[in-house]
Amino acid sequence: MGFFHIPELPGTDMFPGIERRAVWLDQVMITFFTFQPRAIVPEHAHENEQITVVTSGAMEFTMGNEILILRAGDGVCIPPNVKHSARILDELTEAYDAWGPPRDDYKG
Repeated sequence: MGFFHIPELPGTDMFPGIERRAVWLDQVMITFFTFQPRAIVPEHAHENEQITVVTSGAMEFTMGNEILILRAGDGVCIPPNVKHSARILDELTEAYDAWGPPRDDYKG
């Protein structure tokens, strides 16, 4: 893929109020999420390791039995197969996710 500009990457609507853009190589992927206020990421788990960093706004993040408010500059490391979810608070929120290995379902 080479060089890219995030706003020019194709966007995919994942859930109501949640848009995803992605770049990847063979062994690594980064996704760029934009969340509208009060959007919900339902509880789920996956085989991929995930690191999420909030770049603006705020979300209530649940991982296992832990709940924490994440704001710009906060992040979370999610091991494989651990259930997690998020509830966006009252402002537009953006986050970057790193994946290992890349998620095939997020390509294209």
